[in-house]
Amino acid sequence: MYHDPKTVLSPKDMVKSVEVCYDAGPVPGSWSVARLTWGDSPAVGIRWNGDERSSKGLPQARGNPTWFIVPDELADAVLVAARETTRTKLSALAEGYRMMAADRARETEAEEWTEALIEDID
Repeated sequence: MYHDPKTVLSPKDMVKSVEVCYDAGPVPGSWSVARLTWGDSPAVGIRWNGDERSSKGLPQARGNPTWFIVPDELADAVLVAARETTRTKLSALAEGYRMMAADRARETEAEEWTEALIEDID
């Protein structure tokens, strides 16, 4: 089961804000990276978002989902990799939409289906 990383705000006395930079979404092996305020300092966190064995993901503390704080020496590299992964994912999605739009038969079928729905409403 997927746990939305935007909602991971534990431990409450340490996590002040979370800006998710990458989220694989509700897929097997889902993981995420975030910039956050840890105590009073900026930090980068990473976590697994959960699966059928762990609905809260990992890491956890006292049963609450938490972030693994990346050492400062690795933080920039993790953020660069997260941005590149996001770019790659978005490019693949855009290419999929381009391919769908180029499929004239499918576009015609979709238009006919939409028009039929509108007629049903009238």
